[in-house]
Amino acid sequence: MDGNARERLARLQKTHAALLNLPNAPTTDTNGVYQRYAHPVLTAAHAPLEWRYDFNPKTNPFMMERMGINAVFNAGALLFDGRYVVVARVEGDDRKSFFAVAESPNGVDNFRFWPRPVVLPQTDEPDTNVYDMRLTRHEDGWIYGLFCTERKDMNQPHDLSAAVAQCGIARTKDLAAWERLPDLTTRSGQQRNVVLHPEFVDGKYALYTRPQDGFISVGSGGGIGWGLCDDMAHAVIETETIVDNKVYHTIKEVKNGQGPAPIRTDRGWLHLAHGVRNTAAGLRYVLYLFMTDLKRPWIVTHAPGGHLIAPQGEERVGDVSNVVFSNGWIEDQGRIFIYYASSDTRLHVATSTVAQLVDYCLNTPPDPLTSAACVAQRLDLIAKNEAFMAR
Repeated sequence: MDGNARERLARLQKTHAALLNLPNAPTTDTNGVYQRYAHPVLTAAHAPLEWRYDFNPKTNPFMMERMGINAVFNAGALLFDGRYVVVARVEGDDRKSFFAVAESPNGVDNFRFWPRPVVLPQTDEPDTNVYDMRLTRHEDGWIYGLFCTERKDMNQPHDLSAAVAQCGIARTKDLAAWERLPDLTTRSGQQRNVVLHPEFVDGKYALYTRPQDGFISVGSGGGIGWGLCDDMAHAVIETETIVDNKVYHTIKEVKNGQGPAPIRTDRGWLHLAHGVRNTAAGLRYVLYLFMTDLKRPWIVTHAPGGHLIAPQGEERVGDVSNVVFSNGWIEDQGRIFIYYASSDTRLHVATSTVAQLVDYCLNTPPDPLTSAACVAQRLDLIAKNEAFMAR
């Protein structure tokens, strides 16, 4: 039996190594705004075998997977010591999520997890679940990780689906040792998708928030908020101002939220966000861009209409289907790597440049909000093209 177990382990290791070394080529089609790639960059199968299997044939004679991984998705990202690094949400078969660091030499393939998952210290009120960390390298010298911390809603003790979501905060210098700070305090009932702005604003820390009434439903809340606080070690936001609101019959009709921290450009702050609308098949998540003023990051200057990235092909299928979500991107010498998850199952990358995404924001018309106005926009484009081709 030992021999069979060792043979199976050897086969598992060979298959795993082949997956980690798989080249990831760009797809042949592109819309000129960004480039998709053929394969996901991280999946459940990328998780280290030693996280899932007991290698000892005496205690695992059939070489069974003892602690399975269900999904790897929603990753924060940053350039760290010349490497492309993501802090991914890893979900076990037990439904509990945790954070794990993976790195790549080129940002599009050969991602490998660090040997151990992130050990996240607890507050006085322990987390039941944690997920979707946004990373911000702040000008104060720290790398902050803001994430969703989920706990049972004790005001509804008999409803086992009732939960409370708040913004957990941790900081690090090396992505290995993390200091846990108290959760963000706001006047909103619950918070998700909170992101730290990378620079001080008027001498204060600035955060993008998403106030909501319930765990899933935003209720009377919603929209991407903006607030200031004096100290991240005891982060308190007294006032939230909505920067980018929900809008009827658009890609962000039900709710929307900031993705990763914005990227500074010469023309303003470049933002990636997600928008949610309802369909007969359930909620549909897409990604969109907008820009804000450099000196007043809470003022939207450009808002191109429609989505930037929507689920396609296999991206539509997963634990929560018809979803793309991003909480991490990397800008490296003008090139941008967008790390987006599909259907709460796997992590992908799309690449673009600062120049392309800024051009997209500045020159793509906004959503005019009615069918007639949308037709007028297209007729205008058609007329311009006809005039150009007739020259």
